[in-house]
Amino acid sequence: MATEKIILGIDPGTTIMGFGIIKVINKQMHFVQMNELMLKKYDDPYTKLKLIFERTIELIDTFHPDEIAIEAPFYGKNVQSMLKLGRAQGVAMAAGLSRQIPITEYMPKKIKMAITGNGNASKEQVAKMLQSVLKLKTLPKNLDSTDGLAAAVCHFYNEGKVELGKSYTGWEAFVKQNPGKINKQ
Repeated sequence: MATEKIILGIDPGTTIMGFGIIKVINKQMHFVQMNELMLKKYDDPYTKLKLIFERTIELIDTFHPDEIAIEAPFYGKNVQSMLKLGRAQGVAMAAGLSRQIPITEYMPKKIKMAITGNGNASKEQVAKMLQSVLKLKTLPKNLDSTDGLAAAVCHFYNEGKVELGKSYTGWEAFVKQNPGKINKQ
């Protein structure tokens, strides 16, 4: 009997949220879709967060992923950018958690390393490797969608390995793994 699993990969962002979906059948990866949610035209940050949540729910309800892999925000010098990225990631995670889908976070370097063998690879190198591995005919203009796809492929490659990124199976697991980070009022 064939074993099947669908993995949704998300590259969260407040300007563009990239996502990619793969189907795994008998340990073989198959490309399903990649795309992006364009948020540039919206000025209100709360509208952007609402749209990220709604699009993630729509993807879940359409493709029924078994697992979600999400790129963790990288640590930069701009605190405001980090806060915005963290909110975007949190909203996408909340959408998955609301549907009881296990979520695993991966640092950008870990994703790049899994795809190209080089943790400092460029977005273009990651995209080209995905094009080769998944036999994609063309690449998108914006590479945020390939970043989302890369998170899904990284998750596939890391399956069964002991050291994964942070993983949550629901709100209860999230709260247990993050004591002191949840404001109890």
